Amino acid sequence: MKNVSKYKVEKGILIPLIILAIISITTIYSAQGLLNSSYSSLYIKQALWFIVGFILAYLLMYIGNDFLYKNVYILYIIGIISLIALLLFAPTINHAKAWFSIPGIGTIQPSEFMKIILILTLARVINDFNEKYDSPTLLDEFKFLLKVGVIVLIPSILTFLQPDTGVVLIYLLITFCMLFVSGIRYRWFVFAIGLLVLSLGSVLLIHFLNEDLFIKIFGTDFFYRIDRLLDWKSGSGMQLENALMAIGSAGLFGKGFLQTPIYFPEPQTDFIFAVFASNYGLIGSIGLIGLLVFFDIKIIGLGSKSVNNINKYTIAGIAGMLIYQQIQNIGMTIGLLPITGITLPFISYGGSSLLSYMIMAGLLFSISNENLRFTNK
Repeated sequence: MKNVSKYKVEKGILIPLIILAIISITTIYSAQGLLNSSYSSLYIKQALWFIVGFILAYLLMYIGNDFLYKNVYILYIIGIISLIALLLFAPTINHAKAWFSIPGIGTIQPSEFMKIILILTLARVINDFNEKYDSPTLLDEFKFLLKVGVIVLIPSILTFLQPDTGVVLIYLLITFCMLFVSGIRYRWFVFAIGLLVLSLGSVLLIHFLNEDLFIKIFGTDFFYRIDRLLDWKSGSGMQLENALMAIGSAGLFGKGFLQTPIYFPEPQTDFIFAVFASNYGLIGSIGLIGLLVFFDIKIIGLGSKSVNNINKYTIAGIAGMLIYQQIQNIGMTIGLLPITGITLPFISYGGSSLLSYMIMAGLLFSISNENLRFTNK
């Protein structure tokens, strides 16, 4: 038997994560030139969140994912209760009830942690189903999908009411990715996509033909959300226009560290890629995107090597979520996708969001450790 440490993480997972942490802290430091003096310590807070996050990630590796899988329904109930409590007791911030305000700490966004809980819950449900049925019938799969639908629908409705449509889309994408690798018949995906197209088509048809009827059915808030998405190209606004000017003027090598030439809102969160691109130009941007792609490939490879199917389902949810958020955030920053307020994982500033990503890193660490210990027996 080879002599290996009991706890070990693949370098292809750990090293990119450390590099992303350095990029995040330095870019947030650079972004503070666009913010008022009350934000002068954001990079220090981000560094502290990363330290706490790495400690939490390694703690989760010691605990092991099996403990989380066994207790996931308790976590799910806690997550749902927190989303209900938001709607009942949370203050309204930026026209949304999405954060708890904790004195001395800041704000906590439960929907960020609900994404992780949903991944773990679906992994447990999918694994239980596959262990119970070797050759499930269509009826078995239908009952299974109904159960999955209820599990996803409850947090989706509660999150939509905050309102936070972007996170709801992430819930649905996580579900799609995990079901895709679950082994169920692909005809369900054809049916689901057809139903989705039909539903969206009907909603948009009502929106275009009779706005009053649309508002009566779906409400004013949803009307404006749909209207904002449909009008994103013609009504880009100052934030996108200035971000594009900052990126476009950077050239091949950028204007240099701390040199972002024009102001745009949310440079430390939603539009942090614009800050990085203005500092380091096209070459730096390609390097960052390359690092993200390398990290994603390593995560997918980790899932393909996993010795437990339940871990493969978890990896599918994590990888799908991260890739979607990377594409959406960078795409909206350069004007290719609508602005939805989705942050760039492991890079954008945020306490609860960064901790949620580091918890996911802890799940990856645990799976990596399990794989390494199995292959070195």
